[in-house]
Amino acid sequence: MTKEKRNRAWYGKNDRDGFIHRSWMKNQGFPDHAFDGRPIIGICNTWSELTPCNSGLRDLAEGVKRGVWEAGGFPVEFPVMSLGETQMKPTAMLFRNLLAMDVEESIRAYGIDGVVLLGGCDKTTPGQLMGAASVDLPTIVVSSGPMLNGKWKGKDIGSGTDVWKFSEDVRAGEMTLQDFMAAESGMSRSKGVCMTMGTASTMASVVEAMGMSLPTNAALPAVDARRMALAHLTGKRIVEMVEEDIKLSQVVTRASIENAILANAAVGGSTNAVIHLLAIAGRVGIDLTLDDFELGSDIPLLVNCMPSGKYLMEDFCYAGGMPVVLSHLRDKLRPAQTVMGGDILAYAEGAECYNEDVIRPLDNPLRPAAGLKVLRGNIAPNGAIVKPSAATDALLEHEGDAYVFENIEDMKANIDREDLPVTADTVLVLKGCGPKGYPGMPEVGNMPIPARLVKEGVRDMVRVSDARMSGTAYGTVILHVSPESNAGGNLGLVQTGDRIRLSVGQGRLDVLVSDEVLAQRRAAWVPEPPRYDRGYAKLYTETVLQADKGADLDFLVGKDTRPVTRESH
Repeated sequence: MTKEKRNRAWYGKNDRDGFIHRSWMKNQGFPDHAFDGRPIIGICNTWSELTPCNSGLRDLAEGVKRGVWEAGGFPVEFPVMSLGETQMKPTAMLFRNLLAMDVEESIRAYGIDGVVLLGGCDKTTPGQLMGAASVDLPTIVVSSGPMLNGKWKGKDIGSGTDVWKFSEDVRAGEMTLQDFMAAESGMSRSKGVCMTMGTASTMASVVEAMGMSLPTNAALPAVDARRMALAHLTGKRIVEMVEEDIKLSQVVTRASIENAILANAAVGGSTNAVIHLLAIAGRVGIDLTLDDFELGSDIPLLVNCMPSGKYLMEDFCYAGGMPVVLSHLRDKLRPAQTVMGGDILAYAEGAECYNEDVIRPLDNPLRPAAGLKVLRGNIAPNGAIVKPSAATDALLEHEGDAYVFENIEDMKANIDREDLPVTADTVLVLKGCGPKGYPGMPEVGNMPIPARLVKEGVRDMVRVSDARMSGTAYGTVILHVSPESNAGGNLGLVQTGDRIRLSVGQGRLDVLVSDEVLAQRRAAWVPEPPRYDRGYAKLYTETVLQADKGADLDFLVGKDTRPVTRESH
């Protein structure tokens, strides 16, 4: 017997409530038979003109609708908050959990049987997955896709990665401001997300590796007609998923998240994947920890994309995309169900690499080991992370004196001082940029190199903070220090002149100060007052978890799949 659809509690009743639910929907021109018990599919759309990365999602929604109608379903599109990474202040990460709340409550409150998540920009994909996981309906993802390759002066340039490079070149006097401004228009040539392996493309890649999208979703350019075809096929598939009762929790499992960790290493993915996967796991009920990310530590870097390599996502697509990566990793992947119903290895069937410099074979990787490394020590007793593939090898084992910036304003006011007492061996430390402190944990961990050193040719230094950094960024940057300084973490006790020792090989990050001295400093430490005393930011600051727990709000962890029984009239 076919299981009765969830939507029947809204549209299947022959009483006053059923009359209300159906009648008001009919003012949009839907006929009687749209409410005959067929699957109703919600299309959760983060389209917004203030989120340029997602500006193509309005069109993709139409493709999804075509597929839903073809399969005998009834598509209904609904909006949720859209997080424009490049546009929002103080940081889009502050609002990831608010988007997750919006998605969760929208899915729960409306009479839908399954949901297609349309996202792309950095925080939209994880925010949507977090919200959907807490309701646990059949769910599938369509990403907005990367922009076309940036072009300037006859060469390819990459979102973010070249912004950081050009900015430093201007500060060093090696690039004119006129050239810098000219590159601005050539960098973003089409709709879509950053075409480097930044956080958006990373999350699309790990979503595909988790089996939460159809194959090829990660790399097809936003303006490629094949992405519209993929949206159509996704609409068709979500109707089948409802009939087969394949829920999100059957796809997002420990095995699939471990596959995501392995894939993130192989593609040279963003450090932000750590905090997002931790939060998604928390919603599903998987006990994921920072230590689990060491699973990818010996995975070779296979994808030669910025910031860890030289190519861009368009090249990755034409070389074969994620199916090729999954094919190369087939002996390491865990058996895991996908939205297609079969095992993840089905995504690798027939995969062929068309450019082995873009997607390297296992026996000729870009780096022999590319996974993120977890660090612990008296600065970060609960952990911190570093991305070796984007760092300077010589700095991964380093000891130097600290120069401390107490907050972001201190850093911006002083980083370009000609008399700043720093050398290339100095360890730059930035406080006050964690989940509670900023608030929202912004992408400022890749601090600029001090102007005086930039002019001397220095392009990398060890930098330590409780912040994040853009997936497009690079450098020997220690991130996500936990507990953060504003939560009483030892990072807040580090002082200029302290000796800091970093050993990525040993997984250590320590300030060479005795426990007695740290205890004296702690006794004198005074926390900064909260920056917000009302609204969502106040709620966030009071309830946000630390980075090693995914920075979700403490009361949102887990899920609630109980049916809604009370009516509105």
